[in-house]
Amino acid sequence: MTQTAIVFGVGAHQGIGAATARRFADGGLHVVLVGRNEERLRKRQAEIETAGGSAAIHPVDVRKEDAVTALFDSIDTPISAVVFNPGANVKHPLAETEAWLFEHLWRVACFGGFLVAREATKRMAESGGGSLLYTGATGSLRGAAGHSAFAAAKAGLRMVAESAAREYGPQSVHVAHVIVDGVVNGDKVRAAFPDLVDQHGDDGLIDPDAIAEAFWQLHVQPRNAWTFELDLRPYNETF
Repeated sequence: MTQTAIVFGVGAHQGIGAATARRFADGGLHVVLVGRNEERLRKRQAEIETAGGSAAIHPVDVRKEDAVTALFDSIDTPISAVVFNPGANVKHPLAETEAWLFEHLWRVACFGGFLVAREATKRMAESGGGSLLYTGATGSLRGAAGHSAFAAAKAGLRMVAESAAREYGPQSVHVAHVIVDGVVNGDKVRAAFPDLVDQHGDDGLIDPDAIAEAFWQLHVQPRNAWTFELDLRPYNETF
């Protein structure tokens, strides 16, 4: 029976979500592309199908409990992989961070990750196992000036992942958290910060396809040598 991968946070062509969806499709899985922009999802679906892969789309707001549950209920094939990648990074001085913005980032990055974990882990455990993989960030481990809301949300997501790993690892569900510690060489960065791209050069930015490959390698790891946390950065990134 066809195995299914669900990738949350699929948007731009050159982005972590889309790259990960392509990689899992290349690995032979049917991929469900999840995001809020249906037009972009259809473009990513067409790209995968043109390359010979199998894909479907499901527009979902990960902040909505009923929508997340309905998505999982709609899938009638075994779910072997789920990747949670929604992004919500903004920079605001603490004094200018309004309550609604702090809560919004938490709901997207942390609460959404909890909803997905709750629905994914129990289904995977019942069907024999699978992998639940999270995109983390530098803010998962430390809060930078101007990033209190983002760092709080990503740190909370890391705790959701760690708790889920301890609870469901013994039930053959591999939960892993990938810290992306650097600037991603994606469409958003290239459009918004071209000077930053020129400054770092391709080798100083993290390639979304390389991140996607890391997710795939976590997915296929033998369960006698599972990784919980993996951090990725360019060779010249300080840490």
